[in-house]
Amino acid sequence: MYAIINAKMTYLDYAATSPLLPEVREAMHRAEKRFFANASALHTPGHLAMNEIERTRELLAKMIGAEPDEIVFTSGASESNNAVIRTFEGHQIETSPLEHHSIIETAREYKGDKLPKLYSYMQANNETGEILDLAEVVRRAAKDESVDCPEMFDKKNDWGKPLVTVRKGGYIHSDLTQTLGKIPIDIKKLGVDYATFSAHKIGGPVGVGALYVRRGVPFKPLIIGGNQENKRRGGTYNTVGIIGFGAALEYVLREKTWKKYDKEVRRLRDGLAKRILTEIPGSSLNTNLTYGASLPNILNVSFRAAEGESIQLYLDAEGIVVSTGSACAAGDTKPSHVLMAKTGDAEVAHSSIRFSFGLENTKEDIDKVMEVLPGIINRLQQISTIQS
Repeated sequence: MYAIINAKMTYLDYAATSPLLPEVREAMHRAEKRFFANASALHTPGHLAMNEIERTRELLAKMIGAEPDEIVFTSGASESNNAVIRTFEGHQIETSPLEHHSIIETAREYKGDKLPKLYSYMQANNETGEILDLAEVVRRAAKDESVDCPEMFDKKNDWGKPLVTVRKGGYIHSDLTQTLGKIPIDIKKLGVDYATFSAHKIGGPVGVGALYVRRGVPFKPLIIGGNQENKRRGGTYNTVGIIGFGAALEYVLREKTWKKYDKEVRRLRDGLAKRILTEIPGSSLNTNLTYGASLPNILNVSFRAAEGESIQLYLDAEGIVVSTGSACAAGDTKPSHVLMAKTGDAEVAHSSIRFSFGLENTKEDIDKVMEVLPGIINRLQQISTIQS
């Protein structure tokens, strides 16, 4: 309840979702009045709505170095991830235990032994902030000896030419949900064929995302029944949401937020990490603070003999919002699959807290955390059945 009434709430859960930017809210309110028509309609109001959608498409393409026709709008990152995995249904799918559940669970259900192979690796982990060397994944995919699977390439366009450019080797997908706006992205240099994005991680609305689909790669629509998105994603456009996404992208481009994250936010994150290690016995970092090793806004910490959910609830009572890992896993009593994969230690995984920062955070937020966190950890360690 305090989150509604307490104006002094300290929000440190930006990796889960970021508050709606004021300019995004204003853009969406305007859109509700001006661009309410179905964007697929042939009349003037429909054309005006579609113009705004295409504007957002161009903004995202510009930001990542893609072509506008390589951008497909979706309902969010989970749908985008599912769409890529299901394109390769029955094929070999290589991923890692550090991925988001929308990758791991979908890959488990749809993988098989057909070729070509799909490699799916996120660029940065949502729980620890760890940045993966995608270049190594690209090199391995280039060496892939897989042969092309004819049924993926048998469709032709109206001129009788293949819709898909057949190439040797595996295809590469990367979930860039956490990196958009936090570090520079050049999609061509990354060398991936598919990439996932989400609006609400950069101050846009929930329920809107996008998928980069490189020209010429195979793609099977997850949602069918309409010609929207060049038949790549059926359904009436979420025009207001996409316009909100566009307003968030404008903010990111105008403010060059990745530069601010690199300096200002990194300084806050590292400052909190230093104070925790110095002032709280039994604390340890699950995030590598070495420059370039992790995103500048995520800090994952474990506290020996203190249970993560209890820490979260005590902080919540003090008006400090953090998480114990991925928001998508909330309610799951199992330890973090990411930390279990990295450490194999259930105690470390159960005792972890993720602090994730945004551009609105200040040093005062760090001070507030450190006013109460040492006492919370000490209290929990005193009553713990685990020897500290």
